[in-house]
Amino acid sequence: MINTILFDLDGTLLQFTQKAFIDNYFAKLGKVFAGLGMDTEKSVKAVWAGTKAMFLNDGSRTNHEQFWSTFAEHTGLSGNKLNAVESACDSFYMNEFDSIKSILATNDIPKRLVHTLKSKGYSLVLATNPLFPECAVTTRSRWTGLETDDFDYVTHYKNCSYCKPNLGFYRDIFEKIQKQPKQCLMVGNSPVEDMSVCELGAETFLVIDCLENETNANITEFRQGSLMELEKYLTDLTII
Repeated sequence: MINTILFDLDGTLLQFTQKAFIDNYFAKLGKVFAGLGMDTEKSVKAVWAGTKAMFLNDGSRTNHEQFWSTFAEHTGLSGNKLNAVESACDSFYMNEFDSIKSILATNDIPKRLVHTLKSKGYSLVLATNPLFPECAVTTRSRWTGLETDDFDYVTHYKNCSYCKPNLGFYRDIFEKIQKQPKQCLMVGNSPVEDMSVCELGAETFLVIDCLENETNANITEFRQGSLMELEKYLTDLTII
């Protein structure tokens, strides 16, 4: 029986489109690189290269190591200079990054739902694609009115060595939280990245408010609905 709920963050608990987020994010991140005297265009391209490298990670090292190694290759930075860039980025995620919340649609459901599930005894995982440092995940979770402490486990680029939809991402979570897939339900807005976990035997719920389905994958096989419908479905579940 289901006793653990995994939540995607962007487009699921956070209601926005990827394009709106990316446009705002890179406009602000570019200023960080400029402030360090770096070529903005070259630096942004290095971020994209590092992000692609994380998606291709084979589990041999953390996504953090994968990203910064690739970023270094594309910028020629190393040692203290590279560490300074990482520190500046972390500071950005804890400060200026927060202004991006202005693109969000206000919604009380995520906070209410998570607190309801906690009170019912469910184990909760914030299973966001681990492309960001923990401080960035903390900032984004606060946009929903939640803290990362509201979850039993939170994914970020230092504690993961795979990305969605690689099943290694989910296997790693199940191992770390000591749960079997059949005990878990994954909530997300992507049939490719989030619903792939059903191949391991987990239950799923596809949130369609901000559906991401660029490949036009068949979604009829998935339990699905709005965030409001998700709240009703999960609230009505009985934990065993």
